[in-house]
Amino acid sequence: MSSWSDKAGKATRQTAGVRRLVVKVGTSTITHATGKLDLGQMERIVREIADVANSGKDVLLVTSGAIGAGMSRLGLDKRPATLPGKQAMAAVGQGLLMQIYEKLFSEYGQIVAQVLLTREDLNDRRRFLNSRNTLLTLLDYGVVPIINENDTVAVEEIRVGDNDTLSALVSGLVGADLLIILSDVDGVFTADPRIDPEARVLSEIREITPELWAAAGGAGSSRGVGGMVTKLEAARIATASGAAMVIANGREPGVIGRILAGEPLGTLFHPQDHTLQGRKRWIAFYQRPRGRVIIDGGAARALVHQGKSLLPVGVVDVEGEFAPGDVVRVVMDEGVEVARGLVNYSSSELLKIKGLSTQKVEELLGYRDYDEVIHRDNLALCEGGRPDD
Repeated sequence: MSSWSDKAGKATRQTAGVRRLVVKVGTSTITHATGKLDLGQMERIVREIADVANSGKDVLLVTSGAIGAGMSRLGLDKRPATLPGKQAMAAVGQGLLMQIYEKLFSEYGQIVAQVLLTREDLNDRRRFLNSRNTLLTLLDYGVVPIINENDTVAVEEIRVGDNDTLSALVSGLVGADLLIILSDVDGVFTADPRIDPEARVLSEIREITPELWAAAGGAGSSRGVGGMVTKLEAARIATASGAAMVIANGREPGVIGRILAGEPLGTLFHPQDHTLQGRKRWIAFYQRPRGRVIIDGGAARALVHQGKSLLPVGVVDVEGEFAPGDVVRVVMDEGVEVARGLVNYSSSELLKIKGLSTQKVEELLGYRDYDEVIHRDNLALCEGGRPDD
């Protein structure tokens, strides 16, 4: 069976049972080509979200646009290239953005709350749980959390980097049933529609294959950073966390309500059959990997098909610097990411013992604290893994 289909298939999708959803709005969806905020479009999206919230569903909004709003307020037509420049634009624009959202939602009797996150809030297990509890409490009060990355203070090392990924992380954080990414494209295409006139929208995707990764385009527009690669990464995170995900055109009239009614708009990514739970989900997606452990084919088969731990004998090479307890990417020779896990040995130790049998580790190091490089209980397999850059 094919991993994707460009045929709508059933007249409707099974989305009527969604109780909690995350809606991500991209910069290009709520701004004009000039970079200025499209207030009419923002009002339409707010009206749809308010209708959904008023129907009793939990809704969280992940919004881009702070940097674009700052550019507009300061009269700039080109996105700053430097991190301080982007942070300055975000500082100017975030307040403006929230002011507009607050006004629009209040017209429909909907209370909203601003939540600004960084990667560090999700990296640290205690802050991760606190963020989750705060968001769930807001939902209990009937509030729509409006979430953005805290671009003003986040340095490169603690940035999520794009709101496609952030929305997927939020989806997993709160246990959402559905993530809707509203963009300026109609969905995932069979080819680049700007080049290939025969390109068609894929209606449903059940597996993110290497071919899909290869076909994905580069970065997004001059006003945003989310291209198709980031949307596939978001789909990988969301579907592994148990949520379905839809990529659709944010300017399609009534798009959110129509998706929830089951209309086959955009591209639907089905949840994975084997979803990651609790701690393994946190290891896989919320921890920033500190390095790469490259393994051979035999080790990859043992991890994926037999549920084994990673042993030193299966390690081919090590890249980056990391300490025991750090999260690392586990990558095959061809560059495909197989898993992520908490490593028991430092990068310097692992360089010495790679390829060795477990018995020889103590002979070389003078000690053997662990038999495994990564124990299977601390290993999260990556379905639909992207080629590792």
